[in-house]
Amino acid sequence: MSNDHHNRESAEALAIRALGFVAADPELLPRFLAITGIEAQSIRQAAREPGFLAGVLQFILAHELTLMRFSEESGIPPQQVSAALRALPFGDDNHHSST
Repeated sequence: MSNDHHNRESAEALAIRALGFVAADPELLPRFLAITGIEAQSIRQAAREPGFLAGVLQFILAHELTLMRFSEESGIPPQQVSAALRALPFGDDNHHSST
């Protein structure tokens, strides 16, 4: 169980780095805000909501050039971004179909 907790903490830390990457980019931030429907001043509050950090990683993973640039700038391999997404709440694409 502690390993799962560690994985989730690592995934959250990676997602927070990804959020910083998006927030610092004058082209990505407006696109992220438009897609999520979040206003810039509400990001801190939204970041506390379950699923928000998974959404950040989904945004990064949805555009290969963005993913590659994030990976290059952060030194985090693309497959590690995917693994982090799966460790977060709502990060599993199949969560809707589970019974």
